[in-house]
Amino acid sequence: MDVRFSTDPESFRRMTAAELRKRFLVGGLFTPGKLSMLYAESERAIIGAAVPVRKALELGANRKEMAAGYFTERREIGVINIGGEGVISAGAKDYTMNYSDGLYIGRETRDIRFMSRKAGDPAEFYFVSYPAHKKYPTVHRRVSEAEATALGSEKEANVRTIYKYIHPGGIESCQIVMGFTELAEGSVWNTMPPHTHQRRSEVYMYFGLPPEALVFHMMGRPEETRHIVVRDREAVLSPPWSIHAGVATHSYRFVWSMGGENQAFGDMDAVSPGGVA
Repeated sequence: MDVRFSTDPESFRRMTAAELRKRFLVGGLFTPGKLSMLYAESERAIIGAAVPVRKALELGANRKEMAAGYFTERREIGVINIGGEGVISAGAKDYTMNYSDGLYIGRETRDIRFMSRKAGDPAEFYFVSYPAHKKYPTVHRRVSEAEATALGSEKEANVRTIYKYIHPGGIESCQIVMGFTELAEGSVWNTMPPHTHQRRSEVYMYFGLPPEALVFHMMGRPEETRHIVVRDREAVLSPPWSIHAGVATHSYRFVWSMGGENQAFGDMDAVSPGGVA
């Protein structure tokens, strides 16, 4: 399991583009027939993907980083499928996962396996995990059942719909807040004007981009921002002190996930456009 350590704002200012990518960009998660994971020091998050093809992929505990007998011994998991139809077996129960469906897997759930219905159109399960102090039930949500909020305008090129799965008022969890945002055709901006939330770190995983398209993900303190070039199915780790916004050459989707001190979706410090540099 790859391990990433965060950095402080002053060290961030001196990083080259290559150093920024090495520290914050997560690529190569979605590999057919494999389960890939990364351990992020901030909030002790684990980010991963499972792309089962002809056989199931079992989620096991990496003893070096986790020191656990099984993955959810002290953890919870949020999953969104961005591929073909699949099945997640968790605690001896099977959950059918269509495109954009979400699943919360609670602490102490054993025997977690990822499967695809068709080898030619495999499921692509993206998941995040955080430490959990309490056991909540495993819950499946279809995209049609998610809380959906429409935002933005054509004039500002940011017409989008936010789909919330795991959040207060939705699926209960200890730490995880998770969902995805879908931009309308012709819209390219997300989270602008930006914000920070000192009490939570966040991960953005961009998908739904054609091969030639790029996302320019903005990060850093508002008064001195940098960007990272992101491609389809790549993620960016965002520390609590950093903004997280982006613009692309094509419309796209992105999964957002947070963990930290609280779960209040509106607990954020807004940054006016005049304060961004």
